Amino acid sequence: MFKKMRILGISIVLLAMILSACSDFNKVVKSTDYEFKYKKAVEYYEDGEYVRASTLFKELVNIYRGTSRADKIYYFYAKSTMGQKDYLMAGHYFKSLVQEFPMSEYAEESQFMIGYCSYLLSPKPRLDQQITQEAIDALQLYINLYPFSERVDEANRLIDELEDKLVYKSYLNAKLYYDFERYKAAVVALTNSLEKYPDSRYREDLKYMLLKSKYLLAERSVSDKQIDRYSMALDEYFSFIDEYPNSKYKKEIDKYYEKASELLHYIEETTIE
Repeated sequence: MFKKMRILGISIVLLAMILSACSDFNKVVKSTDYEFKYKKAVEYYEDGEYVRASTLFKELVNIYRGTSRADKIYYFYAKSTMGQKDYLMAGHYFKSLVQEFPMSEYAEESQFMIGYCSYLLSPKPRLDQQITQEAIDALQLYINLYPFSERVDEANRLIDELEDKLVYKSYLNAKLYYDFERYKAAVVALTNSLEKYPDSRYREDLKYMLLKSKYLLAERSVSDKQIDRYSMALDEYFSFIDEYPNSKYKKEIDKYYEKASELLHYIEETTIE
């Protein structure tokens, strides 16, 4: 009984504190003393109360527009939005700050944060990667604008991570056609992936799938197209073996080479006769 009463007592005290805090915040919101409101907004931000901070800074942005403090308030507004993990809007506000206050002391950090917000919004590799590319572009712009900044190493690290995601996305897209045995489309997608990302960590696998796709495409083609397509498969074999002479796929692709050579020889002899 005593324990229940104690818990009830603590709950009542906490509720009273919450109500009091809400009451205090409402007074700040209704206040017309903007200097006081600014100081409270900074306090809320520093205490991690980002919703309250952003509520106040949103109003103060318009109040202090055109003053020497305008960029600082906009900066805190963007940071408060960031604190709420609303990275889309935070990125928008950081971008607006850079555009409106290009000479601000907060411009450099804001330029970095534009890219960082997009980085945080970058989806899993299987999804559309437009925002991933936007993050790369924004971070690269930051490096170009501030090549001696202490954040350059971090920006480069983020770019590398984002580019790895694009490479993997390209690999998955190409592999999808291969897995569904759509070999004509697979040849196009695999070739594009190799050309766009020549240093891809998946290069050996991509070239293997490209060779196999060309071989199976030739095998399933009408007779009029088989000579050209088997020839392309053989060319791909030589390209692959030249680059990966000790590949884990060597035993398998040697069989494709032998079959393609035999079939090509047979088709050519039959055509001549």
